[in-house]
Amino acid sequence: MALKHLYLHNNLYIPSPPLTLCSSRRQNASSISNTILQHPIVLSKHIERKYKPQDFPKRKLKLNSTTIRSQLNFPIISPQDQWGTWTALFATGAFGIWSEKTKVGSALSGALVSTLVGLAASNLGIIACDAPAYKIVTGFLLPLAVPLLLFRADMRRVLKSTGTLLLAFLLGSVATTIGTLLAFWMIPMRSLGEDGWKIAAALMGRHIGGAVNYVAISEALKTSPSVVTAGLAADNLICAVYFTTLFALASKIPAEATLSATDDKIDGEPKSGNQLPVLQTATALAVSFSICKAGDLLTKYFGIQGGTLPTITAIVVILATSFPRQFAYLAPSGEAMAMILMQVFFAFIGASGSISNVLNTTPSIFLFALIQIAIHLAVILGVGKLLRLELKQLLIASNANVGGPTTACGMATAKGWISLVIPGILVGIFGYAIATFLGIAFGEFVLKLM
Repeated sequence: MALKHLYLHNNLYIPSPPLTLCSSRRQNASSISNTILQHPIVLSKHIERKYKPQDFPKRKLKLNSTTIRSQLNFPIISPQDQWGTWTALFATGAFGIWSEKTKVGSALSGALVSTLVGLAASNLGIIACDAPAYKIVTGFLLPLAVPLLLFRADMRRVLKSTGTLLLAFLLGSVATTIGTLLAFWMIPMRSLGEDGWKIAAALMGRHIGGAVNYVAISEALKTSPSVVTAGLAADNLICAVYFTTLFALASKIPAEATLSATDDKIDGEPKSGNQLPVLQTATALAVSFSICKAGDLLTKYFGIQGGTLPTITAIVVILATSFPRQFAYLAPSGEAMAMILMQVFFAFIGASGSISNVLNTTPSIFLFALIQIAIHLAVILGVGKLLRLELKQLLIASNANVGGPTTACGMATAKGWISLVIPGILVGIFGYAIATFLGIAFGEFVLKLM
């Protein structure tokens, strides 16, 4: 009896009929059996004559791939999806803040974690690399964070309370400037074009003040987001090695005798622990908005292109020096809000970048930052020794230069140098106040011409 129909059984081998059931056309049945052995799909005799086994799988794979492509739309969160974009930015910022409680996050810093997560999300097609929400981040949230960070910038208190530590800090600022000049002469980063001298100026501000100055200078000079991201990544790697070196140099310096930590409080600071009173927070935001509005008006009136952030910085420093007690009262709430806004900004920086561009630009920036920091350390330690400044003062001053007030305070507390905790914070804030102006001026009038 002839084999009339064969059926598809999901790649299962179907044996040929027993010999006792085969008719005299055994050769045809044998040929069908061979076809079955060559391919698991069983077809009718009519189809079997025309069928080529190798064609069907190719058509199937092609159809499947076409279907998959039609179902996936990138980015997953549309640029026009405002709620989705803001959710991604604030969630990334919150993750960056949380990461600092882990070993890896504390080593990298919350700013770098937020930047890297934003970079990955953008390049994996989760969020857009450009969206209307990003203009709000740079146009409103970033300027709003600057006054909130500088409510403690009372220059009279800095000059009065820091003593010789301020001299060491100024020496470190000069050392950073020399390091920037020599490093840019050795590594001009010409492959980055105009962004080369801009990122050098931003890193100079970063190593005199802190991350807020790095951001402010980058924004004022219109540095490309990918270069800003690469600079932040390279700088954080350098800083991790640098802080380890500082602690190694401080290993033989003993701790000071324990003193009451309450004897040298910053005036006007509320005793609310980690709580953020609603009135303080609301007032801090209102004051910050007012300062930003004044800075925007002055910038437009005098026609200063890219001068909004420096103008805002100047206004808040003047006000904090003129009304120190009132602004110190608002400082804890302001700094907490500023931390959130800065993390959102770093998430935006990452989302705006390209992984390929970051990988291509990071090596040259890494070498530049490495030489810059090495010269900074050599100059501050060498000249500081000639000036007979204490080694622990030089180390805290250098830490305040490169890391800012938070890391300077952390190192002084960890080493038991109680007398340098508050002065370390104050000189770090002083760095915030001056670094933006120094970085922009040095970039425009020196680095740009090299």
